Amino acid sequence: MANRSEEAEYDNSSRRNQQDKRKEGILDLVLKRPLRWLRMLIEELHWSFFFGVIIVYGVSQGLGKGLSKVSTQYYLKDEQMVQPSQAQIYVGLIQIPWIIKPVWGLLTDVVPVLGYRRRPYFIFAGVLAMISMMVLWLHTNLHLTLALSCLVAASAGIAIADVTIDACVTQCSISHPTLAADMQSLCGMSSSIGSLVGFSLSGVLVQLFGSKGVYGLLGSTAGLVVVVGMVLKESPSRSLGRKHVNEKFLDAGSAIWKTFQYGEVWRPCLFMLLSAAVSLHIHEGMFYWYTDAKDGPSFSKEAVGSILSFGAIGSLVGILLYQNFLKNFPFRNVVFWALSLSVLSGFLDLILVLRINLKLGVPDYFFIVVDEFVSHMISRIKWLPLLVLSSKLCPAGMEGTFFALLMSIEHVGHLLSSWGGGVLLHALKVTRTQFDNLWLVIVIRSLLRLIPIALVFLIPNVDSNSTILPAEMLINRRSESDIATEKIEMTALISDEA
Repeated sequence: MANRSEEAEYDNSSRRNQQDKRKEGILDLVLKRPLRWLRMLIEELHWSFFFGVIIVYGVSQGLGKGLSKVSTQYYLKDEQMVQPSQAQIYVGLIQIPWIIKPVWGLLTDVVPVLGYRRRPYFIFAGVLAMISMMVLWLHTNLHLTLALSCLVAASAGIAIADVTIDACVTQCSISHPTLAADMQSLCGMSSSIGSLVGFSLSGVLVQLFGSKGVYGLLGSTAGLVVVVGMVLKESPSRSLGRKHVNEKFLDAGSAIWKTFQYGEVWRPCLFMLLSAAVSLHIHEGMFYWYTDAKDGPSFSKEAVGSILSFGAIGSLVGILLYQNFLKNFPFRNVVFWALSLSVLSGFLDLILVLRINLKLGVPDYFFIVVDEFVSHMISRIKWLPLLVLSSKLCPAGMEGTFFALLMSIEHVGHLLSSWGGGVLLHALKVTRTQFDNLWLVIVIRSLLRLIPIALVFLIPNVDSNSTILPAEMLINRRSESDIATEKIEMTALISDEA
């Protein structure tokens, strides 16, 4: 009996030790290891760089995107009293500063201000966005033209800060090549967490403070970008003469023109432009139906914000799926199947608008959450191979500027998509109170998604391990001193999905 008791006590002790080790392992994975990683980045780089990444990616872009999207939707609908078709046009207009992102990048690279290339642009971007948000917050009965000007200016401030922090990340990647992947992970993590928090809080904050009150909060986040410009560690750089600046612009233009003459480059660029342009956005029409339609779900502001947060989660799942299972497949195959699923997912909105989901016993909120999750997951899977492909189309010596140009082509497509969606909503007379033809808008939008499938042959049938450009385009022929200067003056300008 004593031996059995000792054996039982020994088994219990071993079980407790295993449980303690398991808990310690989970704690190390969830808390201790990330904290060690963050501490390592701060020590190796500089706390001001780390602070800048968190503020620009996590707060200004991530949190700001979540808060501004919902507040702008309600601001245009309730304060400016615009129609869904008009709101769709205006949302596209607000994104124009992102189309000219390469211009901002070239300015920060070759036009220093008071001897600095980064700090003044952070300060200017923060002040521009902060003033714009404060005007929207404090001004009553603001005219629509002035309101749109403020929204565009705020978007420009965020875009300039984005370009500038991209340049800082690239410079640190050059000086600390072993930490390049860690820095990209930090940027992505900051943006993703910020977006989740922003979308989750957006509806509640709009309900408590109103859409204009949220703009006041966004003004304070823009103020943090100004702080980044004040504290960022940056060594003064010499100003380039006007002749040198002109040479840089001419060299960039010549290299861009030469690169676009290759079919391996212009064909996928044409695909990105056309596929984005014909995939019409009707988000504002659906938003008005969610909130104002008599036979619609009549969602509250909190519900709208929580629905969008599930879209952000879907995007993260799409990233994980591509990274772990799809990245080694040919670009053309992944895009083809993602586009095919996108056509099918588009008809989920039709089921919702025709109220078929209620006949099947599926509640509106649950159905829309699934729709938002699935559509964003598919969109991310479709976008990532094009993003990787874009990085392989950049000639040596000007990778950053050319990559930003490719992302601008994508933004042009999204702008045309937003405006095309607005025209379609207007043509079929979808208004603030009239949604009879919204189902037809959804059908046309979904069928138009078949067009990119027919154009998928424009994408090279290669995978991420292949080389696309000819060998001469991948060899930098300039002197080593020119290369060193270029690394500073033409830094990479990494873009996110609109």
